[in-house]
Parts: sequence; structure tokens; C-alpha cells
Amino acid sequence: MSQLSCQEISAAVTARAEQARAWLMQMISYPSTQGNEADCQAYIKQLFEQVGWPAEYREIPDELVDDPEYSHSEDEQPYEGRHNLVARRAGSGQGRSLILQTHADVVPASDWKEAFKLRFDGEFVHGRGSTDCKGQIAMILMALAALEDLEVELAGDLEVQIVIEEEVGGNGALALIRQGCQADGVIVLEASGLDVFPANRGAVWFRAKTTGTPKHMGRRHEAENAIEKMMEAIKWMLVYEKELIAASADYPLFERYEAPVQLCLGTIRAEGWPSMVAGECVMEGGVGFLPNKEMAEVKQELYDAVMRSEDEWLREHFELTFPRLHNDAYEIAPDHPLVTTVHQAACDCGIPSEVYGWNVSCDARLYAKLADLPTVVYGASDIGEAHSDGEKVLWQEVVEGAEGLTNAVINWCGQA
Repeated sequence: MSQLSCQEISAAVTARAEQARAWLMQMISYPSTQGNEADCQAYIKQLFEQVGWPAEYREIPDELVDDPEYSHSEDEQPYEGRHNLVARRAGSGQGRSLILQTHADVVPASDWKEAFKLRFDGEFVHGRGSTDCKGQIAMILMALAALEDLEVELAGDLEVQIVIEEEVGGNGALALIRQGCQADGVIVLEASGLDVFPANRGAVWFRAKTTGTPKHMGRRHEAENAIEKMMEAIKWMLVYEKELIAASADYPLFERYEAPVQLCLGTIRAEGWPSMVAGECVMEGGVGFLPNKEMAEVKQELYDAVMRSEDEWLREHFELTFPRLHNDAYEIAPDHPLVTTVHQAACDCGIPSEVYGWNVSCDARLYAKLADLPTVVYGASDIGEAHSDGEKVLWQEVVEGAEGLTNAVINWCGQA
């Protein structure tokens, strides 16, 4: 079969666009928060069958919680009835294999009352997950449908993975990686604005605890106040943040960001009573870092920063743990064939795509770091829409993204 033109690909994708928009809106109607993904995954499974790519459920073993890379969360639940979804088609041979991956789970609606209601205003599809990441699922479905409608036979194997629990740290992807998925390249679909990201920032959440000596406020000066000790710890953590920013300045692919790394102080609470010296204080937050730092290095440096304090009580009564999200940073060379193939495929379709690093973390780092697979991020919309009240995706961008994705699959896998 002769190489397809971008015009032919565009026509095939556009022919499916109105249908795919309806698919997206129906997906949004399922509030697929952690533990509630089953109905949405069942609907997506039907859609894969509808476009000629039958998918199967992949079980997630409860034993995954014992994996050192497992991300714990506040709402952990058994995995019975909660599955990843995988569609796979073998190529004819001699081509490069590819995984397309994204996630069906979404963050809670919070106070957004319209989060799961269907609305298209003529330009944007609104709703929780429209950007992150059900719009990306619609993009994949359009690409697969276009391959079918154009009767494309790929030379390389193509596998599509729709996972759960990305939002709590990537446990769905972790399960598939531990089950042995392999490919010559991986495209993780997230909101990249149709740019191509061969590198992601890492992020690790921490929990710091200080202890004191609880006493009546009338004896405050005879006690050690856990809140004041945490204030001292915070001072040194913020010193470390400045050092981390300086060490990461002008790092390749991240030069455009003024502060691509950061330390976030998220929550703080203390035990006690308003008229009582606090006996315990717990603070949780996160540290973002670039591929110039290993996650273990960041953990140790954060602890060592607090240990610089001259407060002996603090040094002896300070605990630092990392029980929840732990996303490593990753990078592949910007001239890697996967990067250049996806980027050129987008550009050939008239998409003003760029190649640079993403100051966000996602499942991509698991494929790159744990499975040692070349991985890039590509998808529609702006990450600023994700998790927001009023989340929305520009539908035309999803359609254009599907054109670029279809072209990238053909160029990477080759035609039989």
C-alpha cells in the first residue's frame, strides 16, 4: 500500500469527528473517580469494539500494594472489578512496535456542580476529564477508526492501554508494566497542546513531623512547641528550594520555565488546644525536580537541609517520610527517532508542534524508568485545564491531534 497523505488521513479522521465527540461526552458523564472506574471502562471497551479494535480487561492484583513503586492514597480500595483495558493488534512483521496509553480515571468534581453534565458550546467540550484524559481517549479512538476506514495494515504491533489510578500516582500503568508490556516506543497521551515532550519533571510528596512537649500556655516558655519547630524546618526547606532551582537553571529542554522545579507546602496541622503548647505538628507537601536529580537524591537532600538547623531539639525530633506520590523525572534524547517521528508527523499535518520538556509528571516516567522504553507525551489541550472547575477541551484541537497521532502511528509502525 502506498504511503497515505495527510489529506487522506485528515478526511478519515474528520469523518469520525462528530461521532467521536458524542463518545467523549458520554465518557464524561461517568464520574470515574478512584474506585468508580468500572462503568466508564465498560463503555470504553464497547467503543473499542465499535471501531474494530476489540479490547480486553487486564486485572490488577491486590498484591500490587506491596510493590515499592506503588503510590498509596487516602482512598485505597480493592481492585476486584476494577481493571485496565488493553487492545492489541499484531503487525505483519518488520515494523516497530508502539504503545498508546492514557487514563480513564479523573479527579473529584469538588464544588463544580456541572462537572459530569454533557455540554458542547460549538467549540469546547466541557466537563471533568474533557482534557484529563477522556479527550485523549477520543483522540485514540478517532485514530484507530481512521486506520480501519483507510484499511491500513501496520507492519509493527500496536497496543492501546487505557489505565486507571493515574491521578493517584500511576498504579494502573505500574500493573501493566509489572505484567510485562514491551514495545519499541510509547506515546502517553496527556494535555501537551500537541507539543511533544521527551522529558518530564518529577514530583515526590513528603510528610514531615515534629514533636514537642505539650503543656499549658502558661508554661509555654518551659516547653518545646511542635509548631515552632516546624516553622524552623520550613525555613530550611525553603533554603533547599532555592538551591534546587539554582541547580536546575537552564537544564536542557526546560529552559523556557522561570522556575521548573519547586517545593510546595501543601497542608499543616497540629494536635492540641488553643491554650496548649502543641505536642505534634504534621506538614505535607511536594517537591518537583528535573532529570538532573534522582528521586532518592531529592529525598535525602530535603532531610539534610533540615538537619542544618542549629536547633538540637528539632534535629532529634524531626521525621520525614514519603508515603504517597513518588513520580521520578525522566528524559530521552530530543533527537531520538520516536521524538522526531511524532513531532514530524504532527508538523506534516499542519500542527505547530514544538519539542521541549514538561514541568508536569505523569505515567510516562514509569514506562521510561521502570520498563526502559522510549517514551514521549503528546495530546490535546492545555494542562492548565486539568483538575480545574470549568475543565474543557477545544474539540478541533482533539480532531487535529488525532490526525497527527494517526500519521505518527503509520510512520512509526510502518505499513505492511
